[in-house]
Amino acid sequence: MNPRLVLRTAGLLVVVSGFAMVTAVPVALAFGERTELVAITLSAALSLVAGLTPAVWFRIRRPRVTRRDAFAIVVVAWLAISAFGGLPYMLSGVLTHPVDAFFESVSGFTTTGASVIDDPDGVPRSILYWRALTQWLGGMGIIVLFVAVFAELGVGGRFLFRSEVPGPISENLHPKIRETSLALWKIYVLLTALLAALLMVAGLGPFDAVCHAFSTMSTGGFSTRTASIAAFQSPAVTWVIIAFMIVAGTTFSLIHQVFQGRFGRLLRDREFWVYLSILALGTLAVFANVAARFDGPGEAWTHAAFQVTSLMTTTGFATQDFDLWPDFSKILLVVLMFVGGSAGSTSGGIKVIRLVMLFKVAHRGLVRMIRPHVVMPVRIGRQVIPEDAIQEVTGFFFLYLLIFVGVTLFVAAHGIDMATSLTSSASALGNIGPGLARIGATQNFSALPLDVKVVLGVCMILGRLELYTVAALAVPAFWRK
Repeated sequence: MNPRLVLRTAGLLVVVSGFAMVTAVPVALAFGERTELVAITLSAALSLVAGLTPAVWFRIRRPRVTRRDAFAIVVVAWLAISAFGGLPYMLSGVLTHPVDAFFESVSGFTTTGASVIDDPDGVPRSILYWRALTQWLGGMGIIVLFVAVFAELGVGGRFLFRSEVPGPISENLHPKIRETSLALWKIYVLLTALLAALLMVAGLGPFDAVCHAFSTMSTGGFSTRTASIAAFQSPAVTWVIIAFMIVAGTTFSLIHQVFQGRFGRLLRDREFWVYLSILALGTLAVFANVAARFDGPGEAWTHAAFQVTSLMTTTGFATQDFDLWPDFSKILLVVLMFVGGSAGSTSGGIKVIRLVMLFKVAHRGLVRMIRPHVVMPVRIGRQVIPEDAIQEVTGFFFLYLLIFVGVTLFVAAHGIDMATSLTSSASALGNIGPGLARIGATQNFSALPLDVKVVLGVCMILGRLELYTVAALAVPAFWRK
């Protein structure tokens, strides 16, 4: 590993986030928020200075990013970006404790949407804008954006790209990784702009429309309102967001194929149909369970569809306090939290493709119990899955459950109830946002102990970077030459 390269590249990424912070300045000026204007300007300046210092100090003519360098860069950069991203909260006085500011920032960049802010309605709009922007940057990946902008990385950009893009299979859209990154970001920007326009047509003001477009396309879930989407009381807004949450939970390589007119690729994709089927069946099950609570089937279907889509895509918006729903619906929603969206989407969770692969591996194991000598490759559609990919997925699943159990026990050791302990660790690791009980749809994470917030913040980064990228740094072989 090259420490100079790691620090230089991480510094450049902090610079990128610092420039992004500057975009909140016009918002502060537009709404006359002087205190926040000073806080954001100072935060941006500190980020730029802190990022440029190692970038200038450690000049490297021809950077060669190895796999180990990429892992270290991604982890160090995410920690640094999250730390500096918390400055606007601290300097504006919205949050007073560094741990809370770090938690809110990590939650934003990892698109988790778990908040320690009690009343977003009372937060200055420039801070809410920055809060939503952190999710949007983290959704497609600030490192993917970096790879798209900086051509100097060459082949090393591929390692960085694969270290951040979620999912076990990353389909190349173009032979050059820089063009791939640019293609993904162009689609992401276009869909976000379209969503913001549709939300304004549906009745939202420009500020609310832009912030919720950021949070929806990133499957982040931060809202400008304390009551989340329920505050708007608009079926049109609700269904527009449902549609775009489904899109955001779809593999972006498939969306790229659709933009190129290759609709057949979408229709033939096994993961896409399993993803839609789970959403449909989950919605139908919740609808049947909660229908009696609403005035009519239309209202019940809207809320069931919204909450199932919101939690499975790990967005975390709410139109209802689902913690008051029957136990069947609550348990089903928690299960869907673990499922997540498609690989290569902005969603968190385990990912549909991994669960499909695990199901097929289990099926093969059952067949081999009956016919031990049968040769039965694992296929998804027409594609034969290599054995090393299967081993990676089973290892990921075991590691995911191991961390989930460990964090749940850690939270419970602080005297926190079982529902909160289970769903807070599931929420952080799956980048979901809300949970049950003390962190339910109408609650937040502010009352949790500081050390619990730190651990959950680390879990958010673990989940966003798909475990292995961070866990690799704990393996002794990583540090050997």
